[in-house]
Amino acid sequence: MLTKAEKTKQYILETVGPYFNKHGYTGTSLSDITKATGLSKGAIYGNFENKEELALEAFNYNIRQAMGTLRAHMDMEAPGISKLFAITNFYRSYYLDNKLSGGCPMLNMGIDSMNHNSILYNRVVDVMNKLVKGLSDLIEQAKSEGAIKDEIDSDYYANQMYAQIQGSIFMSYMRNNNRQMVDMMNSIDQVIRKELMT
Repeated sequence: MLTKAEKTKQYILETVGPYFNKHGYTGTSLSDITKATGLSKGAIYGNFENKEELALEAFNYNIRQAMGTLRAHMDMEAPGISKLFAITNFYRSYYLDNKLSGGCPMLNMGIDSMNHNSILYNRVVDVMNKLVKGLSDLIEQAKSEGAIKDEIDSDYYANQMYAQIQGSIFMSYMRNNNRQMVDMMNSIDQVIRKELMT
């Protein structure tokens, strides 16, 4: 059971996480935070040392939400190859499912923090590397299960897939259209079937 302080901290993250995601680190002021939460400056800084720490924790919260949904989607599948297709199935509707929450926290916080908050930027890069590694591990799993050719360079294809996913998310938000997501996920599926699978 959460303590009162833990509940307050959780409430702040749940409220401010989407706000940071929509408006960015530089576009979110302390007055925005107090207005969104209905809490005083003292209550905010009683739970977080400064805006930088709050932004970092808000990003972590947003990533946990997004990746938790993806993980649940993947957990319905067992073989590595099925998990790869579960990822593309998940991202086919990613733009539509996340349109109101402000989009992809990786893209939003990565670009926004690059020249303004090195701690947040480094955290985004760390998460990105873990996500790419996760894709590479799935390809390796599918190799061990005999579904993907042994000679396939797992790291190369994992980087390609991740870049295509993020690129299609960016284009979908810029064009306000889900077509890019669907087309790119179909393209990744085709690569998996024609280039990777045995």
